Amino acid sequence: MDKKIKRLSSTSQKVLLLLTAGIALGLSRSPKGYFKILGTAVKDWQEINRQELYRAIRRLYKTKLISMRENKDGSETAVITREGRETALTFKIEKMSIRRMKRWDHKWRVVLFDVPERFRKGRDALRTSLKRMGFCEYQKSVFVHPFECQNEVDFVIEYFQVRPWVRFLIAESLDNELRLKKHFSLI
Repeated sequence: MDKKIKRLSSTSQKVLLLLTAGIALGLSRSPKGYFKILGTAVKDWQEINRQELYRAIRRLYKTKLISMRENKDGSETAVITREGRETALTFKIEKMSIRRMKRWDHKWRVVLFDVPERFRKGRDALRTSLKRMGFCEYQKSVFVHPFECQNEVDFVIEYFQVRPWVRFLIAESLDNELRLKKHFSLI
């Protein structure tokens, strides 16, 4: 799957993410969630060049990331495959970041993990994702961030299937806090 990810154009990536947004829309139960998903999807959809869109759909079909379903009226619908959903989630996880709070609540979000060696790929992917999202490596398997991030952390640990070995803490103080405050530009 990694080779396919590297070969996909940005338009192909957007198409996969838009199809995934359709799935998320169907699963969302909150009206606030509907509007958030729709707002993002509409903006992305408007930015796609139509000719590039058709080429992207053809490429996605050839790589089996989407399939085409014929409707009763003769039209066709693009449907994301399981592999396409996994690929789209990978794009999403690579762009995931933690939003800076307007006003820091003086709490530290701490992610601790002890993933067994036989799940090394998941452990390494978790570590890489936490670093990419801006966490500070406090120790080899301990990462710290000052801003609200539990949803993002939950998504990452579910995606890499390492939930049994990961803990999430919220701490009011840590020793060597000054180093962390400097790292996150909080002083």
